[in-house]
Amino acid sequence: MCVFLKEQPGSSPCGYFRCSFLLCDQLIGHVTVVSLFFRSSSVDSPEVDQRGVNITRAEIRSGGDSNSPSSFHGHKSFRMHFAVFVPALFVAAFALDNGLMRTPPMGWLAWERYRCDIDCEHDPKNCISENLFIDMADRLAEDGWRELGYVYVNIDDCWSSKERDKQGRLQADPKRFPGGIKKLARYLHDRGLKLGIYGDMGTLTCGGYPGTPLDKIELDAQTFAEWEVDMFKYDGCYSNATEQEQGYPLMSKALNATGRPIGYSCSWPAYQGGLPPKVNYTQLGQICNLWRNYGDIQDSWDSVLNIVNWFSENQNVLIPAAGPGRWNDPDMLIVGDFGLSMEQSRSQMALWAIMAAPLFMSNDLRTISSRARSILQNKMAISINQDPLGIQGRLILKEKSNIDVFWRPLSNNASALVFFSRRTDMPYRYQTSLAKLNYTTGSYKVFDVFTEETMKLKDSTDFVVSVNPTGVVMWYVSAPAKSNLRQFYNDGKRL
Repeated sequence: MCVFLKEQPGSSPCGYFRCSFLLCDQLIGHVTVVSLFFRSSSVDSPEVDQRGVNITRAEIRSGGDSNSPSSFHGHKSFRMHFAVFVPALFVAAFALDNGLMRTPPMGWLAWERYRCDIDCEHDPKNCISENLFIDMADRLAEDGWRELGYVYVNIDDCWSSKERDKQGRLQADPKRFPGGIKKLARYLHDRGLKLGIYGDMGTLTCGGYPGTPLDKIELDAQTFAEWEVDMFKYDGCYSNATEQEQGYPLMSKALNATGRPIGYSCSWPAYQGGLPPKVNYTQLGQICNLWRNYGDIQDSWDSVLNIVNWFSENQNVLIPAAGPGRWNDPDMLIVGDFGLSMEQSRSQMALWAIMAAPLFMSNDLRTISSRARSILQNKMAISINQDPLGIQGRLILKEKSNIDVFWRPLSNNASALVFFSRRTDMPYRYQTSLAKLNYTTGSYKVFDVFTEETMKLKDSTDFVVSVNPTGVVMWYVSAPAKSNLRQFYNDGKRL
């Protein structure tokens, strides 16, 4: 069924983004897909993508950077692919029915910073042990992280004993976790936090510890529930495609069967190249709360950039898969570690927020700098990330000047913009207007996420943002109520 709706600025699913649109619902398997076919001044007819799924097509007007020609992402004249799920009108794609993670989960995860350091004799403060996780839990609870939403403390690989116990159950290493996992979980729960734990579908984990193969799935799921674990990451080392196809759905069923709400992170797509036809994102959304699509992040800007590039290049596949209860996971935040400058740290935070990514830090919260902390604790960036619509943002404009523009629709007719510089030479003055970015006619209030400055803009007014090399400017854009327009404009003049 398709219904054409005329442009209604401020009331459409695109908020105050300029669009007339065609709503279509198409049953694909057990999933109702709502497609918005965006139109500008000229538009092609709605088409079906070669993958066979209705996608959004929009022609974005050229414009933007007045200092260099524009190159819209993917085409000379950019076509925006944007599947929007409108719960008020249609049933969205089924998500895992555990009711968890309706916004991207946030917390701290051990792996990138601490890896498989088990040498507690020579490195007691940094080895994988209950003391490390207690320290990080204390910091989350006492340093303002918990109140902002950072509530998960996630154990990764190398936590267990090398052998299962006499009953065949997983057990924590007795020297490094003398109190056991259940005691650690209760320590976190007493502080308003949640515990995540790690497993692997192979006979061994990636680090060589006992895995959770097919015949151990039900037992291990029950063990995690008895330990009062709140989240489980299921890796895929030492497993093959057939085992993964069976194991990831089986673990989802087993976790639900325990009766305990346990968020479920799947590494399945990362082991299958991250893309269809090997990866079925409809199925993933039905069995997992989040999933790793791509390779592990490393403590370097090159690694962050590679991830951003892959997600941007494949956004037409990834964006429709994401939503409340089901998230694409580009991996951990490395802000506060060693590999990023402050500009690059702001870039990672902004881009992860615009992509509706899970926000799992992997750093040392005991020694993190105040500057890195301020980036990770930025309330507006977190608010954008946690927007309840749950629509993943997209790259809408790729300039030849090496400035990228990302856009994300938000609730209350708002949106977020990120101006991202791929340049490595000097700050770049990027000139454009909201109209050139395809916003509807009107007046807007703009809040700069990192400088906390507020400005008022008319759609047709040109503006300049100065973007530092490898840095970002991030905006929260809201459209004022009609009754309040006078405070922004008086007799046609800006106040």
